[in-house]
Amino acid sequence: MALQPGRGKIEGKHYLPSTPETVTWGELPNALTRPVLSIDSGAAVTFDTVSPEGILGDQGRDPDAFLADLGVPPSEVLADARAIAASGLPHRFGVDAPHIVTGPVLVRGAQPGDVLRVDVLSLHPRARYGIVSSRHGAGLLAGEFPEGDPPEPDADARHWQRFRTVTTFCAVERRRGRLFGALTSTSGGRARFPLAPFLGVMAVAVDSTTEVISATSVGPHGGALDCRDLGTGARLYLPVQVAGALFAVGDPHYAVGDGKIGATALEGPLRATLRLTALREAAARAALGALREPFVETDNVWVTVGVDADLTEAIRRATRSAVVFLQSRVGLERAEALAYLSAAADVGVCRIGPGTQTAFCRIHRADFTEPTAAKPRLHRPPFTRIVSAAGAQDADGAPDADGAPDVDGTHTVHDLDGVADVADVADVAHVGGVADAGGVAGVADAGGVADAGGDGHEREPVGAADEPVGPAGGERPAAEPGRGGSPPAGAPRSPRAGTTRSGPADRRGRPAGR
Repeated sequence: MALQPGRGKIEGKHYLPSTPETVTWGELPNALTRPVLSIDSGAAVTFDTVSPEGILGDQGRDPDAFLADLGVPPSEVLADARAIAASGLPHRFGVDAPHIVTGPVLVRGAQPGDVLRVDVLSLHPRARYGIVSSRHGAGLLAGEFPEGDPPEPDADARHWQRFRTVTTFCAVERRRGRLFGALTSTSGGRARFPLAPFLGVMAVAVDSTTEVISATSVGPHGGALDCRDLGTGARLYLPVQVAGALFAVGDPHYAVGDGKIGATALEGPLRATLRLTALREAAARAALGALREPFVETDNVWVTVGVDADLTEAIRRATRSAVVFLQSRVGLERAEALAYLSAAADVGVCRIGPGTQTAFCRIHRADFTEPTAAKPRLHRPPFTRIVSAAGAQDADGAPDADGAPDVDGTHTVHDLDGVADVADVADVAHVGGVADAGGVAGVADAGGVADAGGDGHEREPVGAADEPVGPAGGERPAAEPGRGGSPPAGAPRSPRAGTTRSGPADRRGRPAGR
């Protein structure tokens, strides 16, 4: 069953659902955007995010009708997606950015010049299916795909088939405690790939009182980074531009390849729990050196990002940022930093296609030993005992036991109903008296979330017996150690995979007026 708003485990101290009152469609916050939640620095927030796939104008803005044709029963259509689609929220398909953005959240005490650290504590899929869409004018092969006739001039939400978007449906399947997307072709071919959930959009407010910030924008504020290293256990650093930071999220993904070459990922709604911490200058310098732009960190890698209309220049920008980081944070000379990057770092593409190109430079942390200051020689008088200071804190000002989850490159196996198999959040609390809905029928484990470092995945051979995601009854099966439980025999299968719809337009739009 779908993980409906407010159902299941709420891991954060605060809970923020996606409603017509808490979201914007196609826009990121600016300095005048009203916050929908205020929290203390260091608090964890659970966001229920919504995917726009199934409710966009080229899909009829009716998720029940659109998904029913793909084999999804009404019980698995998210209530928040249904409410947003039926609301009066304005959205001009093909003009406004497609993303539904939840927030913003005001972080008390955050000021311009600070850095907001976003710890990704957990990511739970909310649905047993995802969608990949191919739209005319979008993606690396725009003009070649979708194949067939272009959209008709009179295409609109009432005549959405005239957009001629091609939509590919993927079921979510669980196998040996891991989640996979399953794509079945109408010609009989089949592909299975591991899920690696992350949020494509994470941003702080832009310091502007007049500019409308498109949800597809990328810059110092973050935005549509589409960096697949931002899985569970990752940390994102964003320079704060306005008081309170005004942090917002959106564009949830179940999986994406580097480049996002078709302009969409395997899009699917996520329940995301994030810890938001404002870092002052000393703590920010300890984490980033002199770098003051979006930066991704896992236990395995450091990742810098570059943005430009030209792909080569975007890669240059990511590389220059990596040089600054290695010089000011790790202690290499600039020439040595470039030599290391040439010998051992990876550059690649987060997103490519018409418009803005986003590139990354990935540095492997295991290649470095943190520099340490030389210890002074101490004069030891006779019979004098030297006592070392205790109780030191981390460089970011937080004690070691700050409640953040381990990021050792593996993911804690979570359940699809939001119940964490391993409690790794220190201040977990139910919000507003919402009861844990354990035992919801059909909910299954969401183990197998991909490695937070963005490394390769061990892939299961295609053709082995599939396991449906959810058990049929309300009782949860017993879990194996270290992974989620298995569904009972005779459990219902996920909605049919690989169904393709024609009927759409460019994902990249101009920002809407407020």
